[in-house]
Amino acid sequence: MEATCWDGRPPPGQVSEIIEIGLCVVDVESRSRVAKHRILVRPVRSEVSVFCTELTGLTQDEVDGGVEFRGACALLEQEHRSRSRAWASWGDYDRKQFERQCSAGRVAYPFSSRHTNAKQAFTDCFGLRRKLGMSAALAHAGLPLEGRHHSGADDAWNIAALILQIMSREERSGGAV
Repeated sequence: MEATCWDGRPPPGQVSEIIEIGLCVVDVESRSRVAKHRILVRPVRSEVSVFCTELTGLTQDEVDGGVEFRGACALLEQEHRSRSRAWASWGDYDRKQFERQCSAGRVAYPFSSRHTNAKQAFTDCFGLRRKLGMSAALAHAGLPLEGRHHSGADDAWNIAALILQIMSREERSGGAV
């Protein structure tokens, strides 16, 4: 997930809002990534800053063509069965941002309660003392960074590769999958 952001504090009256939802469907049985999707979301209480465009590659014009947040949540539920699937994110920021934005907009939370903090799972699986960012975790696992970092869809694809790596390591060690 990507959200409006600034180099420093938000301008007066603006708040961070989701502008892109990236997702990658993983086939757990075949241990493969099977689909990558993105949903552009039109912000209503903020604008895409120059800093945000440099970070994510997203422009105000692009997200203006997106769906409203309520519609994005409906797409997650209807097209991706988000309420019946386990889901993961790199850290807890994405989960918390969805909770905040759903609460503020009186929108039903679109996901199941089966959330995995993949950053924590990776840290535990690899026995690390500190949590790594996604790109550093990919390097640590010997995996390439595919696509653009801070692109919601590409990050989802890369996070899925890390989750599959965790599953593979746990399977080899006899741990829970």
